[in-house]
Amino acid sequence: MSTIEEQIIEIEEEIKNTPYNKATQHHIGKLKAKLARFRDELEKRKVQRGAGGGKGYSVRKSGNATLAIVGYPSVGKSTLLNKITDAESDVAEYRFTTLSIIPGIMEYKGAKIQILDMPGLIKGASKGKGRGREVISAARSADLILLMLDVFSYNLDTLVNELYKAGFRLNQQPPDITISKHDRGGLNVNTTVKLTKTNEDIIKSIMSSYGLINADIVIRENITDDQVIDFMSGNKIYLPAIVAINKSDLISKAESKKIIDNIKGFKVVFISAERNKELQKLKKTIYDSLNFIRLYMRPQGEKTDFKEPMVVKSNSTVGMICEILHRDFRKKFRYSLIWGKSAKFPGQVVGLDHILMDHDVITIVIRR
Repeated sequence: MSTIEEQIIEIEEEIKNTPYNKATQHHIGKLKAKLARFRDELEKRKVQRGAGGGKGYSVRKSGNATLAIVGYPSVGKSTLLNKITDAESDVAEYRFTTLSIIPGIMEYKGAKIQILDMPGLIKGASKGKGRGREVISAARSADLILLMLDVFSYNLDTLVNELYKAGFRLNQQPPDITISKHDRGGLNVNTTVKLTKTNEDIIKSIMSSYGLINADIVIRENITDDQVIDFMSGNKIYLPAIVAINKSDLISKAESKKIIDNIKGFKVVFISAERNKELQKLKKTIYDSLNFIRLYMRPQGEKTDFKEPMVVKSNSTVGMICEILHRDFRKKFRYSLIWGKSAKFPGQVVGLDHILMDHDVITIVIRR
């Protein structure tokens, strides 16, 4: 009987050698689903066996958000960390200087952003080469990925592909799919848009291969087979990502344009970490990409503190603010008063689930 590794290779070869057309797309969809399940199973087995080459990386999260710097060895990640944070990461002109994850805090517009200097990734990292499996696993805790290249090694595809194979879906949103399971009735697919990249039969086939037999499925976007598989696997990481091109002081504007023309789908900032070039622009891009909002606290019976706003992620709720302020605030919570964009009227009384907006003023009333 074939091993799981052999079955994965066989399926990959069959997909590679099967021309994609209307006659074969259903079969290919089933093969992709089967391949994804085998890969997930193989990954679980490796984790259980402790495969991957030693002790994993672990960094305690701090600040308002976390950014992971992911890039090839020796593109200047450590230099950048030292320039924009309070960290002290080793810097040298040879590969793999950073052998562990170095954290630092960058302060910008009242936000404290944890920056992680990750060991360099190489081709094959998603399969464990160069301890890539542990590095990528540590990046899962980030809120934003900074893909760092330099003007001499600006092949973004390898980095993105290694992260993709490890389950990262950069600058994507989870597919808009809703499933309501039932005891009988089979699979019923309802769509609110026209499907041009897959069809209902393929969707049913993929979902049934994951053991879904009876359910009502609602799809609200023009999805692909791969998105359906990602949804069913349930282990994908959807994160925003930006690109920094280091050592930009060493090339001309024409060469910079050539580089940027080869990068699609990412916001790009050209920098020189060594010479402090465009680091403020990078800081702003990081801050903007994290979609922070600023809130102003008004203690009960007192004036609003407009000098020091509380910086939190967008879509934060009153309950989340309670947890930030004090561990007992949620337990003792009575109600909150809101002034600003999220309030229907000034001083609206709201509960823990109320979603806040930028520049809201908030009063939290607790039981004494």
